[in-house]
Amino acid sequence: MSILQRFKAIMSSNLHDLLDKTKNNEKTIDQYVRTIQLDLGKVKSEKATMIAEEQRAKRALDECKAEMNKMEKYAMKSIESGNEENARKFLEKKAVLGANASTLEVKYNEATINMDQMRQMHNKLIADLRELEARGNMIKAKASMTKIQEKMNEINGPSIGNYSISNFGKMEEEVDRAFEEANAKAELNKNPLDNIKDLSVKYDECTVDDELAALKEQLKKNE
Repeated sequence: MSILQRFKAIMSSNLHDLLDKTKNNEKTIDQYVRTIQLDLGKVKSEKATMIAEEQRAKRALDECKAEMNKMEKYAMKSIESGNEENARKFLEKKAVLGANASTLEVKYNEATINMDQMRQMHNKLIADLRELEARGNMIKAKASMTKIQEKMNEINGPSIGNYSISNFGKMEEEVDRAFEEANAKAELNKNPLDNIKDLSVKYDECTVDDELAALKEQLKKNE
């Protein structure tokens, strides 16, 4: 089954809802990761074929239209030379080519739509995979800290353990914050920023320090 047949299912899947239902279960997240990796592999393997089909359809359509233009030019030259019979033959050939061009255009449009859907699925799967990996890393980090905390409680006893629990809470908050930042980055990846534009704005900005340095330089020149 072509991955394109799963386009609607992939695009309509809501990763947040799935994760909420599973309560961030590590095994379930690993299963989602494997499923997405399989889908992503299919998208990549079929993408080359789709590109070739799109290019082939475009080439066939362009060649047909070029031939139609050629027939029309021949017809005009025939009329100019007073040979309407030949002009009629060229126009009849152009009509046949026109019908063929309509069929080729439909095929090209279909190939373009398929290629666009492949791109959409690729971007969606990449974004979901990044979010799952970030969520999985957060869970593993929490599990690791929990084990460390349990060991510390066993070694240090209740009094020091209470202090350690406070530290653990702070560590957990740091992990949550790191996950939220990773999640935000995944959202940004769905709508890529114009990096060149952002860099231009960054370097176009003039800070107070920049202006102060410029004034000092000007004063040196005036001395």
